[in-house]
Amino acid sequence: MARKRKGREVHGWLVVDKPAGLTSTAVVNKVRWAFDAKKAGHAGTLDPAATGVLAIALGEATKTVPFITDALKCYRFMVRLGQATNTDDAEGEVIAESALRPSTEEIAAALDGFTGDIMQVPPKFSAVKIDGERAYALAREGDDPQLEARPLFVESLELVSRPDDDHVELEMVCGKGGYVRAIARDLGETLGCKGHVEWLRRIWSGPFEADEDGVSLADIEAEAKDPALDRLLLPLEAGLTDLPKVVVSAHGAARLSNGNPGEVLSSEAEFGEEAWAVHQGRPVAVGIYKAGMLHPSRVFNLPE
Repeated sequence: MARKRKGREVHGWLVVDKPAGLTSTAVVNKVRWAFDAKKAGHAGTLDPAATGVLAIALGEATKTVPFITDALKCYRFMVRLGQATNTDDAEGEVIAESALRPSTEEIAAALDGFTGDIMQVPPKFSAVKIDGERAYALAREGDDPQLEARPLFVESLELVSRPDDDHVELEMVCGKGGYVRAIARDLGETLGCKGHVEWLRRIWSGPFEADEDGVSLADIEAEAKDPALDRLLLPLEAGLTDLPKVVVSAHGAARLSNGNPGEVLSSEAEFGEEAWAVHQGRPVAVGIYKAGMLHPSRVFNLPE
């Protein structure tokens, strides 16, 4: 018989303003420990050196993680021109240098080539799997993993500032699966001057913003194991803001809770759209809206 997972039944989203130096998994583990939560997960990995929005779902909110993972995200980062590293960031070893320094106008012009639907080769030091092995593990062992290009949607890539000849600050809004380190690497190659990321911060992820919603890990740890921490949680439905909402009847909510189609009283969704259902202010399920009924794909087991 499987062991029952220990911890409290706590549900909702916590937006951590991740500090540099920790993996995303380490932050999730600290949050789960601090809240004494049974279940926790995050929506979108940040590199250890990166800071900013790490959206962590607790309890039933973990069922909404895919909607945040798939959402657009915004990154602010500094590119160090003139040097390429083996990790494509400042943590790695310098493997190539260039004395060339493009003008600010040349950099701005080159950014257009990195917007829209592009193909991107992930960094060799990444979590992408090759024949079941993580690329970073192969790279650390001295191998030269060959990664295939992947599609990425970049909504915008803009020049924020040019502090000096060696640096350019950029801001990017992109879809899931993007590597900012690869953008810096490829921009350096396009300009002929090499480049890597010096620092990186995720400004927002879907509906969650660092400045408005972010909580420091230090503040969380200071109140660890105190149920008062729950005041920092955003509701489960905060992860569903990109979906239309439908209101269901009591009978419909009961049917949805059992995995059956439920009657919809009012709907923001069109026929065939994915939507989330609410009854008396409580999220019930996510599903497809068809002809006055919601057909569930995810059901939320929240306390009354």
